[in-house]
Amino acid sequence: MTANHDDLAALNRRRSTPSRQLGEPGPDEAQLETILAAAVRVPDHGKLAPWRFLRVRGDTRLQLGELLAARARERDPQAPEAAVEKDRRRFSFAPLIVAVIARLTPGHKVPEIEQLLSGGAVCFAMLQAAQAQGFGAQWLTGWAAYDPVVLARLGLAENERLLGFMHIGTSNEPAPERDRPDPRDLLSDLSL
Repeated sequence: MTANHDDLAALNRRRSTPSRQLGEPGPDEAQLETILAAAVRVPDHGKLAPWRFLRVRGDTRLQLGELLAARARERDPQAPEAAVEKDRRRFSFAPLIVAVIARLTPGHKVPEIEQLLSGGAVCFAMLQAAQAQGFGAQWLTGWAAYDPVVLARLGLAENERLLGFMHIGTSNEPAPERDRPDPRDLLSDLSL
């Protein structure tokens, strides 16, 4: 088998762009469709397509920030104003946020963990596809991804879980690199 060095190089260049560094322009409709088409090519045992997408853009980003700020105050009335303001601005940077939502089928022959892992692969594929089109992207969760009040306002059903908010836009500075583990340190051989 012949290695495609361009594909491997693209994988090795992947890095997250902090959401605060993302601005206009974001993906247009065709570019978003390309990103999502790449994302749904992930392993999906049982062909369940156990995920869906929720687009957040325009003023809705700011409304979501207001929801988070209000909810942060409900959760902790003594929260410092700086923390509340950070929640208020959380979705105001990237022009496009796509929430990736796992749609679990309990009791299916495909275990729920495999359904969740497929959704995690969708998130990673979205990062790769966004970067391949010249955009910066970051996969974020935070407390809001697990808060029942926020999840209800986002319209999640009982069998759904928020896997992450994918912030996508144009990077206004180079994405930072970080130290990566040496894969040789993580590899061992099975000996029975």
